[in-house]
Amino acid sequence: MLFKLALRNIFRQKARTAMTLAAVIFGVSGLILAGGFVQDIFVQLGEAIIHSQSGHVQVFREGFLEKGTRQPDRYLIDQPDAVANLIAKQPGVEEVTSRLSFAGLLNNGKRDLPIIGEGIEPDKESRLGTYLSITAGRQLTDNDTFGMTIGQGVAHSLGVKPGDSVILVMNTTDGALNTLDFEIVGVFQSFSKDFDARAVRISIGAARELMATSGANLLVVTLKRTEDTETAQAAITGVLPPGLDSRNWRQLSDFYDKTLQLYDRQFGVLQLIILFMVLLSVANTVNMSAFERLGEFGTLQALGNTRRQVFRLILLENTLLGLIGATLGVLTGVGLALAISAIGIPMPPPPNANVGYTAFIRVDSATVAIAFLIGMAAAALAAIFPANRVASTPVVDALRQSN
Repeated sequence: MLFKLALRNIFRQKARTAMTLAAVIFGVSGLILAGGFVQDIFVQLGEAIIHSQSGHVQVFREGFLEKGTRQPDRYLIDQPDAVANLIAKQPGVEEVTSRLSFAGLLNNGKRDLPIIGEGIEPDKESRLGTYLSITAGRQLTDNDTFGMTIGQGVAHSLGVKPGDSVILVMNTTDGALNTLDFEIVGVFQSFSKDFDARAVRISIGAARELMATSGANLLVVTLKRTEDTETAQAAITGVLPPGLDSRNWRQLSDFYDKTLQLYDRQFGVLQLIILFMVLLSVANTVNMSAFERLGEFGTLQALGNTRRQVFRLILLENTLLGLIGATLGVLTGVGLALAISAIGIPMPPPPNANVGYTAFIRVDSATVAIAFLIGMAAAALAAIFPANRVASTPVVDALRQSN
């Protein structure tokens, strides 16, 4: 009977019901849209890191992360092909590619530029580097024995373009000086300005010739699904020979984790603000409704209903309003998210990045569930104070309001 009465009261008070529902719907749909936008930032930033530089998992000699950038020749993996074949057999692994890191000078006939470079397996890297865009020329291929792709910043600093010849000067693993002539076949642009300002890529065969070695510094693993990263890393680590270590893309990217923490905190503050706004809106509506209906509640008590029953009635009415409003808010938020995602939101380049991107609103089940609960809880919580005030009003005073 209490449920039926509460439901009847909701539809009887049409204006107040509409105001309460509007506040809840606005709050819930706002949370879904904001949360979906933040989730898209996380996903796109992660995929950009994976598919432009790091891959899902990297395997290397112990100590390479700390000292290998300065002395890559001292942290070489012996027989990298054998280790790569072992890794490729693990569940979830799509492909394994080798990289050989080096540092040297790039000369265009007029000036030198210090660079950092990678010897790569070009065809495999082109499948991995889907977020690495070519702004001039073309991708490096396995047939380009002495071809080179350079970062946009390197091209600007040296004033070179595809088709130009450059000389790469560097030390072998024994400390001797070695040089090779290369033809620039392409200019690339990644998500990182710093990387593009100093990076060049050549085939791993040419890098091994320059360094007089048959090893590799990194084995970069691409997985079939990013969600399987931790499971796949554990399986890979379990089969590695002694002296080798692995890191996943999140462990390699301090920037991603800091960005994640920043947006998580910002979204947490946004959730509190929206909860507070819904609470105030609903509380104001409930207060006005309770005052106008004070005589009605006095009559209920005069007919034998207890104060607790009146309190429960008001609370139940608003909980039902919260349930209806949260449901409508979820439908509105999801509908808007799908509509906006069908168009896309053009975004400027993130900090320390070169390339803008198109943002979407991702429908995340956890975000939707939290938004639904916040909407329903806000409506119920907002009713506690006015319900308690009405229930504690003496019957005689309440009945006077009906006159």
